[in-house]
Amino acid sequence: MIEVKPQKINDAVVGVPGSKSYTHRMLIASALSDGVCTIHNGLKSEDTTLTLEALRQMGVTIEIDGNKFIVHGTKGMLKPRTEPVYLGNSGTSMRLLTAVAALGKGIYTLTGTKRMGERPIQDLIDGLKQIGVNARSVNNNGCPPLEIKGGDIAGGSIALKCGISSQFLSALLLIAPYTKNGIDINVIEGPVSRPYVDMTVEVMEKLGVGIRRDGYERYSVQGGQTYRAGSYTVEPDCSQAGYFWAAAAITGAEIMVKGINRKSRQGDVRFVKILEAMGCEISYQKGGIKVSGNDLAAVTADMADMPDMVPTLAVVAAFARGTTIIENVAHLKAKESDRLGSVVNELSKMGIAASCSDTGMTITGGNPGGAEIDTYGDHRIAMSFALAGLKVPGIFIKDERCVEKSFPNFWEVFESLY
Repeated sequence: MIEVKPQKINDAVVGVPGSKSYTHRMLIASALSDGVCTIHNGLKSEDTTLTLEALRQMGVTIEIDGNKFIVHGTKGMLKPRTEPVYLGNSGTSMRLLTAVAALGKGIYTLTGTKRMGERPIQDLIDGLKQIGVNARSVNNNGCPPLEIKGGDIAGGSIALKCGISSQFLSALLLIAPYTKNGIDINVIEGPVSRPYVDMTVEVMEKLGVGIRRDGYERYSVQGGQTYRAGSYTVEPDCSQAGYFWAAAAITGAEIMVKGINRKSRQGDVRFVKILEAMGCEISYQKGGIKVSGNDLAAVTADMADMPDMVPTLAVVAAFARGTTIIENVAHLKAKESDRLGSVVNELSKMGIAASCSDTGMTITGGNPGGAEIDTYGDHRIAMSFALAGLKVPGIFIKDERCVEKSFPNFWEVFESLY
């Protein structure tokens, strides 16, 4: 447990690690490529390490050289794996690698934590079955652990539900070039978190694979394509940047996160627009994006496309005048924790009136008090509620090391604000 003590926050320029989402996708595409790929500024965290180690277990050679990943592509030919592949509580790893395993040889078993065993993935299994892949939930409950029988995939048409996670779509898109006849996907529900699909498409195109799409409803990828080896750079993570922009909002400081571009495909870059609507000043500069804090007013925000920022916005809302309404985030119940219920529980401990429905959350700002914050093993709960400690005495964050899932040096960067 760590105590966050209120102190004067300096105006600051901070750097955050490479994007977790881009790193997962870049590792996978590079592993399937036609040669050696060098990935610069890739994130080294618990989650991305799980993806990296799983790829190694499938026969991919990956070297780490300082701030670089050097990935030796396999041209989509993965080795058999008789032992289970452990993926912790990394939903991204589980979903993307479920599809990747279908390209391998033999039967792969993917497993994880107890919480992972509660996170639904049946819609992806159903999508794989439509193109002839033998995949199943071992416990017949639509959740991991999973068994996937790898082999040649003919391809074909898929009617896909993405109301729980856009990663079901991303997973199928990533393997589509390595099918014989290609894949045509018709999205019949969702997708939620649309910017993450754009990120997947961007990575595929950057590595030389062509995609045809009609908005977020239809996608077509020809078979027989190969990801192209090369040198690629991962941009900074806008989800992690959000904590520091929120710190500026709460404390009134000016904080710039360097290396972030307003044109990023990451949906979370738009979090600054919500802070602007709450009263902050936003400055888009050559070196990054700066937020200047101010008196905060409540907003109504549709967070469907930036779900990772919901806990952060909820904590900021605790310091704003009025009642903030967060909408269209039903899929947060299936994250590392039930993020709607978890956030409401912890805000209530601080004396803030908060409630959640099946699809959203309501927070009435006030005078937050100190509390011991349970993190539920969820990195985003820990980092979001740490922000409250910048203004409120007596904030203790339990299991503070859970931030290693996505931001191993979070506390070091956080303390640099003092």
